Amino acid sequence: MNINLEYYKIFYYVSKTGGITSAAEALSVSQPAVSQAIKQLESELGTTLFVRTPKGVSHTIAGEQLFSYVEQGYETIKNGENKLMEMMNLEAGELRIGASDMTLQFYLLPFLQSFHEKYPKIKIQVTNAPTPETLRFLQNGKIDFGVVSSPVSSKHEFQITKVREIEDIYVAGEKFRDLQGRILSYEKLKELPLISLEGNTSTRRYVENFLKKHGVSVNSEIELATSDMLVQFALRNLGVASVVKDFALPYLESGELFQLEFEEAIPKRSFCIVSEGRNKMSTAAQKLMSLMIL
Repeated sequence: MNINLEYYKIFYYVSKTGGITSAAEALSVSQPAVSQAIKQLESELGTTLFVRTPKGVSHTIAGEQLFSYVEQGYETIKNGENKLMEMMNLEAGELRIGASDMTLQFYLLPFLQSFHEKYPKIKIQVTNAPTPETLRFLQNGKIDFGVVSSPVSSKHEFQITKVREIEDIYVAGEKFRDLQGRILSYEKLKELPLISLEGNTSTRRYVENFLKKHGVSVNSEIELATSDMLVQFALRNLGVASVVKDFALPYLESGELFQLEFEEAIPKRSFCIVSEGRNKMSTAAQKLMSLMIL
Protein backbone atom coordinates (compact mmCIF):
# COMPACT_ATOMS: atom_id res chain seq x y z
CA MET A 1 0.00 0.00 0.00
CA ASN A 2 1.52 3.31 -1.13
CA ILE A 3 -0.72 6.11 0.15
CA ASN A 4 0.18 9.77 -0.27
CA LEU A 5 1.37 11.02 3.12
CA GLU A 6 -0.35 14.34 2.47
CA TYR A 7 -3.68 12.51 2.93
CA TYR A 8 -2.63 11.53 6.44
CA LYS A 9 -1.69 15.12 7.20
CA ILE A 10 -5.16 16.27 6.15
CA PHE A 11 -6.73 13.39 8.08
CA TYR A 12 -4.80 14.56 11.17
CA TYR A 13 -6.08 18.13 10.87
CA VAL A 14 -9.69 17.10 10.25
CA SER A 15 -9.45 14.86 13.32
CA LYS A 16 -7.89 17.59 15.49
CA THR A 17 -10.22 20.39 14.42
CA GLY A 18 -13.36 18.26 14.15
CA GLY A 19 -14.46 19.61 10.78
CA ILE A 20 -13.69 19.88 7.07
CA THR A 21 -13.97 23.68 7.00
CA SER A 22 -11.80 24.26 10.07
CA ALA A 23 -9.15 21.86 8.73
CA ALA A 24 -9.12 23.70 5.40
CA GLU A 25 -8.58 26.99 7.22
CA ALA A 26 -5.75 25.54 9.31
CA LEU A 27 -4.04 24.14 6.21
CA SER A 28 -4.76 27.19 4.02
CA VAL A 29 -6.35 25.04 1.33
CA SER A 30 -9.87 24.85 -0.10
CA GLN A 31 -12.66 22.89 1.56
CA PRO A 32 -13.23 20.72 -1.55
CA ALA A 33 -9.50 19.80 -1.53
CA VAL A 34 -9.82 18.56 2.05
CA SER A 35 -13.02 16.61 1.30
CA GLN A 36 -11.44 15.02 -1.77
CA ALA A 37 -8.31 14.01 0.17
CA ILE A 38 -10.39 12.31 2.88
CA LYS A 39 -12.47 10.48 0.25
CA GLN A 40 -9.31 9.33 -1.50
CA LEU A 41 -7.79 8.09 1.79
CA GLU A 42 -10.99 6.21 2.67
CA SER A 43 -11.06 4.69 -0.82
CA GLU A 44 -7.48 3.45 -0.63
CA LEU A 45 -7.94 2.09 2.91
CA GLY A 46 -11.30 0.56 2.03
CA THR A 47 -13.14 1.93 5.05
CA THR A 48 -15.02 4.98 6.31
CA LEU A 49 -13.04 7.21 8.70
CA PHE A 50 -15.54 9.97 9.54
CA VAL A 51 -19.26 10.42 9.95
CA ARG A 52 -20.94 13.81 9.74
CA THR A 53 -22.45 15.34 12.88
CA PRO A 54 -24.36 18.60 13.49
CA LYS A 55 -21.09 20.15 14.72
CA GLY A 56 -18.83 18.80 11.98
CA VAL A 57 -17.38 15.28 11.77
CA SER A 58 -16.44 12.56 14.21
CA HIS A 59 -14.42 9.37 13.89
CA THR A 60 -15.80 5.99 13.07
CA ILE A 61 -14.28 3.13 15.05
CA ALA A 62 -11.80 2.62 12.19
CA GLY A 63 -11.03 6.34 12.07
CA GLU A 64 -10.42 6.47 15.82
CA GLN A 65 -8.06 3.49 15.60
CA LEU A 66 -6.11 5.02 12.72
CA PHE A 67 -5.90 8.42 14.40
CA SER A 68 -4.30 6.94 17.53
CA TYR A 69 -1.29 6.04 15.36
CA VAL A 70 -1.33 8.98 12.95
CA GLU A 71 -1.39 11.40 15.88
CA GLN A 72 1.74 9.86 17.41
CA GLY A 73 3.57 9.91 14.10
CA TYR A 74 2.59 13.42 13.13
CA GLU A 75 3.36 14.86 16.58
CA THR A 76 6.74 13.15 16.49
CA ILE A 77 7.47 14.70 13.10
CA LYS A 78 6.40 18.14 14.36
CA ASN A 79 8.59 17.77 17.44
CA GLY A 80 11.46 16.81 15.18
CA GLU A 81 10.88 19.87 13.02
CA ASN A 82 10.76 22.11 16.09
CA LYS A 83 14.01 20.66 17.46
CA LEU A 84 15.65 21.09 14.07
CA MET A 85 14.55 24.72 13.90
CA GLU A 86 15.90 25.31 17.40
CA MET A 87 19.25 23.92 16.28
CA MET A 88 19.22 25.97 13.08
CA ASN A 89 18.43 29.11 15.12
CA LEU A 90 21.08 28.16 17.74
CA GLU A 91 18.44 27.90 20.47
CA ALA A 92 19.51 24.32 21.20
CA GLY A 93 22.19 21.87 20.16
CA GLU A 94 25.72 20.80 20.95
CA LEU A 95 29.20 21.93 20.00
CA ARG A 96 32.03 19.37 20.12
CA ILE A 97 35.62 20.62 19.79
CA GLY A 98 39.02 19.03 20.18
CA ALA A 99 41.87 21.21 21.46
CA SER A 100 45.18 20.96 23.27
CA ASP A 101 45.97 22.95 26.43
CA MET A 102 47.98 25.37 24.29
CA THR A 103 45.40 26.02 21.56
CA LEU A 104 42.65 26.30 24.15
CA GLN A 105 44.52 28.79 26.33
CA PHE A 106 46.09 30.99 23.68
CA TYR A 107 43.50 30.95 20.92
CA LEU A 108 40.20 29.15 21.41
CA LEU A 109 39.04 30.25 24.87
CA PRO A 110 38.07 33.87 24.00
CA PHE A 111 35.99 32.63 21.06
CA LEU A 112 34.19 30.11 23.27
CA GLN A 113 33.45 32.84 25.80
CA SER A 114 31.98 35.11 23.13
CA PHE A 115 29.99 32.26 21.56
CA HIS A 116 28.55 31.21 24.93
CA GLU A 117 27.46 34.76 25.68
CA LYS A 118 25.59 34.94 22.36
CA TYR A 119 24.17 31.40 22.39
CA PRO A 120 23.91 30.28 26.04
CA LYS A 121 21.60 27.33 25.25
CA ILE A 122 24.23 25.55 23.15
CA LYS A 123 26.02 22.80 25.07
CA ILE A 124 29.80 23.08 24.64
CA GLN A 125 31.95 19.97 24.91
CA VAL A 126 35.74 20.39 24.67
CA THR A 127 37.88 17.27 24.36
CA ASN A 128 41.30 18.21 25.67
CA ALA A 129 44.06 16.20 23.96
CA PRO A 130 47.33 16.54 21.98
CA THR A 131 47.17 17.07 18.22
CA PRO A 132 47.50 13.39 17.15
CA GLU A 133 44.65 12.34 19.42
CA THR A 134 42.50 15.27 18.32
CA LEU A 135 42.94 14.22 14.70
CA ARG A 136 41.81 10.68 15.57
CA PHE A 137 38.73 12.05 17.34
CA LEU A 138 37.91 14.10 14.24
CA GLN A 139 38.35 11.20 11.85
CA ASN A 140 36.14 9.00 14.06
CA GLY A 141 33.38 11.63 14.14
CA LYS A 142 33.66 12.32 17.87
CA ILE A 143 34.21 16.08 17.42
CA ASP A 144 32.99 18.70 14.92
CA PHE A 145 36.43 20.21 14.43
CA GLY A 146 39.78 20.52 16.12
CA VAL A 147 42.10 23.40 16.92
CA VAL A 148 45.66 22.07 16.73
CA SER A 149 49.23 23.22 16.23
CA SER A 150 51.00 22.57 12.96
CA PRO A 151 52.46 20.61 11.34
CA VAL A 152 49.37 18.45 10.86
CA SER A 153 50.53 14.98 9.95
CA SER A 154 47.80 12.59 8.80
CA LYS A 155 47.04 10.33 5.86
CA HIS A 156 43.44 11.52 6.06
CA GLU A 157 42.45 14.53 3.95
CA PHE A 158 41.31 17.20 6.40
CA GLN A 159 40.41 20.79 5.64
CA ILE A 160 43.08 22.90 7.35
CA THR A 161 42.89 26.65 8.02
CA LYS A 162 45.81 28.48 9.62
CA VAL A 163 44.61 31.08 12.13
CA ARG A 164 47.57 32.26 14.25
CA GLU A 165 51.37 32.03 14.25
CA ILE A 166 53.29 30.55 17.18
CA GLU A 167 57.01 30.40 17.95
CA ASP A 168 59.07 27.63 19.58
CA ILE A 169 61.95 28.84 21.76
CA TYR A 170 64.32 27.69 24.49
CA VAL A 171 64.18 29.49 27.85
CA ALA A 172 66.25 29.35 31.02
CA GLY A 173 66.51 30.93 34.45
CA GLU A 174 69.15 32.52 36.65
CA LYS A 175 71.44 29.48 36.83
CA PHE A 176 72.10 29.74 33.08
CA ARG A 177 72.39 33.55 32.92
CA ASP A 178 75.89 33.29 31.37
CA LEU A 179 74.20 32.19 28.13
CA GLN A 180 72.08 35.33 27.87
CA GLY A 181 72.96 37.60 24.97
CA ARG A 182 75.20 35.03 23.29
CA ILE A 183 74.51 33.70 19.80
CA LEU A 184 74.62 29.93 20.20
CA SER A 185 74.82 26.97 17.86
CA TYR A 186 72.30 24.21 18.38
CA GLU A 187 75.23 21.90 19.23
CA LYS A 188 75.35 23.75 22.55
CA LEU A 189 72.06 22.07 23.53
CA LYS A 190 73.89 18.75 23.87
CA GLU A 191 75.75 20.20 26.86
CA LEU A 192 72.65 21.49 28.64
CA PRO A 193 70.06 19.74 30.83
CA LEU A 194 66.98 19.92 28.63
CA ILE A 195 63.33 19.94 29.66
CA SER A 196 60.69 19.05 27.06
CA LEU A 197 57.19 17.76 26.56
CA GLU A 198 56.52 14.07 26.42
CA GLY A 199 57.08 12.36 23.07
CA ASN A 200 53.52 12.10 21.73
CA THR A 201 53.09 15.77 20.88
CA SER A 202 53.38 17.67 17.61
CA THR A 203 55.38 20.37 19.45
CA ARG A 204 58.19 18.09 20.52
CA ARG A 205 58.36 16.33 17.16
CA TYR A 206 58.50 19.64 15.32
CA VAL A 207 61.43 20.98 17.37
CA GLU A 208 63.39 17.72 17.28
CA ASN A 209 62.89 17.35 13.51
CA PHE A 210 64.24 20.88 13.05
CA LEU A 211 67.31 20.04 15.14
CA LYS A 212 67.94 16.84 13.19
CA LYS A 213 67.99 18.81 9.93
CA HIS A 214 70.89 20.71 11.51
CA GLY A 215 72.62 17.48 12.48
CA VAL A 216 71.77 17.78 16.16
CA SER A 217 70.15 15.01 18.18
CA VAL A 218 69.29 15.79 21.79
CA ASN A 219 68.03 13.88 24.82
CA SER A 220 65.80 15.47 27.45
CA GLU A 221 66.65 14.95 31.10
CA ILE A 222 63.13 15.88 32.16
CA GLU A 223 59.91 15.18 30.24
CA LEU A 224 56.61 16.72 31.32
CA ALA A 225 52.98 16.45 30.25
CA THR A 226 52.12 20.17 30.07
CA SER A 227 53.84 23.30 28.79
CA ASP A 228 52.90 25.22 31.95
CA MET A 229 55.05 22.83 33.95
CA LEU A 230 57.97 23.25 31.54
CA VAL A 231 58.04 26.94 32.46
CA GLN A 232 57.77 26.20 36.18
CA PHE A 233 60.71 23.78 36.04
CA ALA A 234 62.79 26.36 34.12
CA LEU A 235 61.97 29.01 36.74
CA ARG A 236 63.42 26.68 39.37
CA ASN A 237 66.63 26.25 37.37
CA LEU A 238 66.07 22.56 36.71
CA GLY A 239 67.14 22.94 33.09
CA VAL A 240 66.63 24.69 29.76
CA ALA A 241 63.04 24.31 28.55
CA SER A 242 61.74 23.98 25.00
CA VAL A 243 58.44 25.86 24.99
CA VAL A 244 56.04 27.78 22.80
CA LYS A 245 56.80 31.42 23.53
CA ASP A 246 53.26 32.27 24.70
CA PHE A 247 53.70 30.15 27.83
CA ALA A 248 56.93 31.87 28.86
CA LEU A 249 56.06 35.43 27.80
CA PRO A 250 55.06 36.81 31.26
CA TYR A 251 58.34 35.55 32.74
CA LEU A 252 60.41 36.82 29.80
CA GLU A 253 58.86 40.25 30.28
CA SER A 254 59.54 40.19 34.03
CA GLY A 255 63.13 39.00 33.50
CA GLU A 256 62.71 35.83 35.53
CA LEU A 257 63.46 33.84 32.38
CA PHE A 258 65.43 34.71 29.25
CA GLN A 259 65.29 33.38 25.71
CA LEU A 260 68.33 31.60 24.32
CA GLU A 261 69.43 33.02 20.97
CA PHE A 262 70.71 30.85 18.14
CA GLU A 263 72.32 31.40 14.75
CA GLU A 264 69.00 30.47 13.14
CA ALA A 265 65.58 30.74 14.75
CA ILE A 266 63.23 27.78 14.70
CA PRO A 267 60.72 28.55 11.91
CA LYS A 268 57.36 29.73 13.18
CA ARG A 269 54.35 27.46 12.81
CA SER A 270 50.61 27.94 13.31
CA PHE A 271 47.48 27.14 15.18
CA CYS A 272 45.10 25.54 12.70
CA ILE A 273 41.40 24.74 12.54
CA VAL A 274 41.05 21.20 11.20
CA SER A 275 37.75 19.77 9.99
CA GLU A 276 36.13 17.20 7.73
CA GLY A 277 34.14 19.94 5.99
CA ARG A 278 31.21 22.10 7.06
CA ASN A 279 28.62 19.62 5.81
CA LYS A 280 29.70 17.23 8.57
CA MET A 281 29.43 19.80 11.37
CA SER A 282 26.56 20.83 13.59
CA THR A 283 25.00 24.25 12.94
CA ALA A 284 26.57 25.50 16.17
CA ALA A 285 30.03 24.35 15.06
CA GLN A 286 29.62 26.05 11.69
CA LYS A 287 28.68 29.30 13.43
CA LEU A 288 31.65 29.20 15.80
CA MET A 289 34.06 28.44 12.96
CA SER A 290 32.68 31.41 11.01
CA LEU A 291 33.45 33.65 13.99
CA MET A 292 36.98 32.25 14.29
CA ILE A 293 38.09 32.68 10.68
CA LEU A 294 36.69 36.12 9.89
